[in-house]
Amino acid sequence: MDWIIRGGDFLGQGAPAGDALYIAQGRIAEAPAEGARMFDAGGLTVAPGLVDLHGDGFERSLSPRPGVYFDPDVALIDADRQMVCNGITTAWLALTISWEPGLRSVETARRLVEDWARLRPGFACDIRLQLRWEVYALDAVEQVEAWLALDPAPSLAFNDHFTGLFDPATRMARSLSKYAARAGLSVEAYREMIGALAERRAEVAPAIARLAAAAARAGVPMLAHDEGTAEARRAARAQGIAVSEFPLTRAAAEAAAAAGEAIVLGAPNVVRGGSHIGALDAGPAAEAGLCTALASDYYYPAPLAAAARLLEEGRMAPDAAWSLVSAGPAAAMGLADRGTLAPGARGDVVLLRRDGAAARIEAVFAAGRLVWCARGL
Repeated sequence: MDWIIRGGDFLGQGAPAGDALYIAQGRIAEAPAEGARMFDAGGLTVAPGLVDLHGDGFERSLSPRPGVYFDPDVALIDADRQMVCNGITTAWLALTISWEPGLRSVETARRLVEDWARLRPGFACDIRLQLRWEVYALDAVEQVEAWLALDPAPSLAFNDHFTGLFDPATRMARSLSKYAARAGLSVEAYREMIGALAERRAEVAPAIARLAAAAARAGVPMLAHDEGTAEARRAARAQGIAVSEFPLTRAAAEAAAAAGEAIVLGAPNVVRGGSHIGALDAGPAAEAGLCTALASDYYYPAPLAAAARLLEEGRMAPDAAWSLVSAGPAAAMGLADRGTLAPGARGDVVLLRRDGAAARIEAVFAAGRLVWCARGL
């Protein structure tokens, strides 16, 4: 079905100059199609659909409590619905491929990849995969390399949540019991497992180099997670890893910004007024030009809430604030056909009602289809 969305205030890159937006054959059009249906957007804000390049909130649908698992089919369908009703029309599931057993194991990842491939045609959101590879998951390298050929292409994030387990000062080291429970192990068994894995640290650098080279050949976007220093950003850049995902410090973010690289920060960070682990504060960073994309991270309502807060506070131009949840993440992932309302773009459009620093989604169009609506037409 083709649409005319008339009235409302337009927000975001490519917004039309007139009072109507046209969708024809799944894309934004310059003129209305014959027989197009009218959607009255009076009193609403009309903006490009949200693009979420890193979200692991689906894990709560898969395992809402440690040791409690539900069918991945149920979890993925639930995640799709959560994303769409929060305005997210393109998303990358941050699928952790870890050295741990349980929720983040290679075996769980394989099942999720299989179910995602089978269910994807029926999703309302354009759901893709971020291969969130833990660099000490050395036995998974061959599998991750094979997954680089998935269609649509995934992204590849390089994570090291292992090294911090050995530093008594880190939050991770203080949370061993939580990680052990997630893996279905006793704390003693967990310590024994990581101790044995630490003996393989010499294999890590060659594994990173192998997967970075394979991803470059495949044209897969690469992200470096939790960079703490400018030196870490330079080292990742040397391997072709061009996106800085959740840099922990201003120095790391400034190093990425100076090189014109994408910088991803957490939308929950903006909503909560700061990082829950004491890392870089995303709101001031965005205002200073040290953030080009906000991600849902662990909470799918966060991108919309973060954008609404930035819009209300007026610390950034409105289009620039919305770009952080639409055009910015799309560009970081190499998708030029979304995140904008310009003619030719994919017909991903959200209609929202703003109330100060809050916003509520009223309707969502994905690839030109009305996939969610809070009211009757």
